[in-house]
Amino acid sequence: MKVILKKEVKGLGNLGSIVEVKDGFARNYLFPRELAIAHSKEGLKVIEVEKKKTEGLIKKKKQDALDLAEKLKSISCTVKVKAGEEDKLFGSVTTADIAQALKSEGIDIDKKDILLEETIRSLGVYQVLVKLHPEVKGEVRVWVVNATTIEF
Repeated sequence: MKVILKKEVKGLGNLGSIVEVKDGFARNYLFPRELAIAHSKEGLKVIEVEKKKTEGLIKKKKQDALDLAEKLKSISCTVKVKAGEEDKLFGSVTTADIAQALKSEGIDIDKKDILLEETIRSLGVYQVLVKLHPEVKGEVRVWVVNATTIEF
C-alpha cells in the first residue's frame, strides 16, 4: 500500500515522503497515530499545505536554537558536589545535575539533550556539548566545585 507521511517516521521517511508499506502496518500503526494518509491526489494537496506550514516552523526553531547556542557560549554554570582527597568526587556529575544548574541560570534544557563524552569524576572546568536542534549543537562551560569550600 502506498502512503504519504504526515510526519517524520524513523526508519521510514520524512514529511511528504511517498512510501510503500504493508497494509497492516498502515491500518494498525500509521493511520491511527495520524502519521500517514493514503496516497491520492487529495492527499498530496493536503501534504503540500502541511509542508509549507511546517517549513516555517522548522526555520524558526532552527534560528531559535542558533540564538541559544550563541547565548550558551557566554554562560558558565556551577555544579557544587562533595569531594574527597585529591579532588575526587563522591559519585559523578550527571546530565541531570548540569540541567539543574542551567535551569538556575534561566535556561531550560532537557537532560537528554546534554551530551557528556565521559563521566565527570573530579573537580574542574569542563566544556559540555548540548544538542539544541538536530542540526545545531551548543557548548556550555561547567564549573565543578567542592560544596564544602567557603565562597567569598
